[in-house]
Amino acid sequence: MNSESDLSQTGIGLSALTAVLVGLGHRSVGYASYSDDHPDELQVVGLAEPNPERLARYALKWGVSAERCFSSAAELAAAPKFADVAINGTMDDIHVETTIPLLEAGYDVLLEKPIARGAAELRALAAAAERTGRKVVICHVLRHAPYYVAIKERIAAGEIGEIMHIHSTENVSYHHMAVGFVRGKWNRREVNPMMLAKCCHDLDLLCWFKSGTEPTQVASFGGCHFFTEQNAPKGAGTHCHDCEIERDCQYSAHRHHLNNDWWPFYAFSGEATYEAGDAAPDVAGESFSEEEMAESRRAHLESSDYSRCVWRCDNDVVDRQSVIVEFADGCVATHDMVTNSARATRRLQITGTKGEIEGDMISGRIVIRKPAATDGEEWAEEVITIGEGEDMHGGGDLRLVADFVKVVRGEPHSLSTTELSDSMNSHLIAYAADKAMQSSTVVTLDDMR
Repeated sequence: MNSESDLSQTGIGLSALTAVLVGLGHRSVGYASYSDDHPDELQVVGLAEPNPERLARYALKWGVSAERCFSSAAELAAAPKFADVAINGTMDDIHVETTIPLLEAGYDVLLEKPIARGAAELRALAAAAERTGRKVVICHVLRHAPYYVAIKERIAAGEIGEIMHIHSTENVSYHHMAVGFVRGKWNRREVNPMMLAKCCHDLDLLCWFKSGTEPTQVASFGGCHFFTEQNAPKGAGTHCHDCEIERDCQYSAHRHHLNNDWWPFYAFSGEATYEAGDAAPDVAGESFSEEEMAESRRAHLESSDYSRCVWRCDNDVVDRQSVIVEFADGCVATHDMVTNSARATRRLQITGTKGEIEGDMISGRIVIRKPAATDGEEWAEEVITIGEGEDMHGGGDLRLVADFVKVVRGEPHSLSTTELSDSMNSHLIAYAADKAMQSSTVVTLDDMR
């Protein structure tokens, strides 16, 4: 555990943590934005990013000197340690290989999920954390959303007794599915199965609600049956800009990313005006008119994978999947992932020995019901409404960072942040679910631990 003397000092009580960002995607940059409003708790002092324009943009934003800007995580890890923590937001397939050298260099790490692509990588990371004595906190942001915190607190207080069954559902919107998992960089199972890439949040919540009880067996069914070439409508082209039915298509990339500002950090990643952002005059030496921005982004979109026809991509991840999990105490949990939804949301039903909890994350409505026969009623219920937070994931993103600061400082933190070992169970479920679905078998998790 870090002592106060291990941390950088600002001269006013306990220091602000100094952080280096590894991978300047929207997730790590979003977490680091905590420093904008809380400079007494977190300060960005280093950056590692292979895209030189993006590196220059954020070096300017946070005032990071050139000698503390690196082109890769490996280059950073090889340099003398100059910060307290690293925030690792690299791509999924290099999370472990970039994190272990950072731990060995002496950094505590806030690591974006999913943690690893397989059980062997999970074990390697856990071993490195134990060997180096450094902390690894996983970005399970939904644990920190007020909606899920309220549910966890009621469970922990014993209001519904012992959990017998959990049923969770994630409805992925049609435009999120199209940009991320059909056209985008998570569209291949070899990168990460959908249950890991999209639903590691949800599987983690199942395990968090059942903290202290290990999952034991997993079964799963699903597949990719809608976003396939066989379902392409008559007249569909290969790309939206040369498609005769684009005007009437709900999946039009033009409608999603030009007419609407949906998922720009995916669709316009690498595009000059988007990468320049507000720093354009200082970084690029010029500013962009609205017309120039619109034309540049249109040209970028039409030459990128994000304008491909959703029925003619190389995607092979599932577009629907159900997972059944048995826990050691006999509790059964199911998670359904359904894509192509008009409205994205997450729903939850938890049944216990003394009552039940149901909720919808987007509406923020939680209902707690208990049998009430002794009061002459069939049931009694309490309705709770939780306002959604201002940041992403129901207000969980920046609350996660606040908790990470406390963990590293050795201060009391919330029940949302747990040990790395607790985070591993959800990933084992995801690996087992993919194996179970592919092999039509029930997978025992002891074989993967």
